[in-house]
Amino acid sequence: MWFLGLGLLQILLHLAGFGYMAEWNWNITGDLWKFAWPFVCAVVWWTWADESGYNKRLETEAIEQRKADRRIRNLEQLGLHFGGRRKKR
Repeated sequence: MWFLGLGLLQILLHLAGFGYMAEWNWNITGDLWKFAWPFVCAVVWWTWADESGYNKRLETEAIEQRKADRRIRNLEQLGLHFGGRRKKR
């Protein structure tokens, strides 16, 4: 997402005529690569994240964290003390 935001910011600054980006041109022989590199990096990142399992791992960790939070919240609502492992008597 950071790459997409950067690419969109570059395009907006160019269209607004702000800074040195206002002088870039859209020709394929000109500065088109300066506009395209963030989008190419985003595609590479998403491909790597999907192929390596990074996205799935983050999704699984988020689901497990929600389960743990829900369990703790339910125990607290039942009035049970959640202290982790039970204490020996």
